[in-house]
Amino acid sequence: MDEILKYFPDLTDIQIEQFQKLDFLYHDWNEKINVISRKDIDALYTKHILHSLGIAKIMKFEPGATVLDVGTGGGFPGIPLAILFPETRFYLIDVIAKKIKVVQGVVDALELKNVKAEQKRAELVKGDFDFIVSRAVTNMPDFVSWIKDKIRKQHKHTLKNGILYLKGGDLTEELKDFPKATLYDLSAIFEDEFFETKKVVHLPLKFQA
Repeated sequence: MDEILKYFPDLTDIQIEQFQKLDFLYHDWNEKINVISRKDIDALYTKHILHSLGIAKIMKFEPGATVLDVGTGGGFPGIPLAILFPETRFYLIDVIAKKIKVVQGVVDALELKNVKAEQKRAELVKGDFDFIVSRAVTNMPDFVSWIKDKIRKQHKHTLKNGILYLKGGDLTEELKDFPKATLYDLSAIFEDEFFETKKVVHLPLKFQA
């Protein structure tokens, strides 16, 4: 938790309490439904929560904005971002029902009113969003094909509407067909060696009627 406060010192008392509760909630749920690997659960705040919040260091979501989290797994990056941006609406989806059960349980325990969680494939989602976030669920070409028709036309953020993607390693080959993609190195923001190769990829996408 100290890591979160180090990089996000302006949290409200409610936000601090919600972030603190995540430790118990995920350890408790993980005993029943394994959504975080055993070796990672004890590094929850670094490898899952702070990693998710890397997106917040690149983009400050505006009140009333809508964000789709595709392949959310146990709720990452969506739940940490929803805590940080309580006036932004988050829609968390995953194809695996038991993962959404965990997400809903955490959302209910934290009383997050700005989160909707649902078992659903990205291709079947209706509506449009300011941003679509994810954490390395697939390669970028496939990901774009899933969500390319779900971007809102009107822009109201410093970055253009599109994808904010958490991924690590060398992305040269994967992004060769996306010249408009911008990479942000999380190692320049967070000190832990876990972030040495981690990046946020911003890929603006045009609205498709």
